[in-house]
Formats: sequence, structure tokens, C-alpha cells
Amino acid sequence: MKKVKLAVEHKFSLAVYAWGLITGVISGLAAAKVEYGWLLGVVLYLFVDRFVMAVVKELPADVPDGRAILKKAFWGWFMFWLYFVMLTYSATIHFIPRCYSNQSLLYRMVVSGNATVPCNVTPVG
Repeated sequence: MKKVKLAVEHKFSLAVYAWGLITGVISGLAAAKVEYGWLLGVVLYLFVDRFVMAVVKELPADVPDGRAILKKAFWGWFMFWLYFVMLTYSATIHFIPRCYSNQSLLYRMVVSGNATVPCNVTPVG
């Protein structure tokens, strides 16, 4: 069986995405228990350089040193972190959508039978 060899840039990206996934799940679970629990993931971002260096062991050419990892990895980490915070938080609190108007798209989907979620119509005003 052939062994797949990844380029350093790809290893770097995968490590950043993995750290975003890990911190996102931790933040989502913490946010479901504590009001400002999502801040835990922001604090964990500061350890992205240590995590990447533990996984990759070498840096791509466009990252000159270990401290540049924080700047280079921010957007990749942030998007994965944000997605997994929202996903984990929504799954943990058992989110139920509410239809605030009989004119909303969600209400129309529920009434027509296209959506299988229960929709509690809450009158506004």
C-alpha cells in the first residue's frame, strides 16, 4: 500500500482546521452550560501555535516563525470554530425554531409539509 505524503502547507491547514473543530466543540459545550462559555474557545485560540507545531513539526515557507502562526491561521481557525460552536450549542440545547409570523418562510414550510420540525407560533405584539 502506498503511503500518502502531504505537503507542509496542507498539513498546516489541516492542523489549523482540526484545532478549530476541537475548540469549537469545547466552546459550544461550555456555552450551553455557562453564559460566557464560548469565550473558552477564544482563549484556546492562543494555543494554536503549540498545537500546530506539535502536529506539523515544520512550517510552510510563508510562515517565517512560530509566532506568525497566530496571524496566518486566524481565518481558517475562526470559520471552523464558529461553525462548530453554533452546531454544538444548537444540538446541546435542543433548539426548537419559533415562527413569529404566519408570513415567514419557516411557517409556510411547516404548513405545507416540507419541513418536519415542530413550529410553535408565538404571537408578537
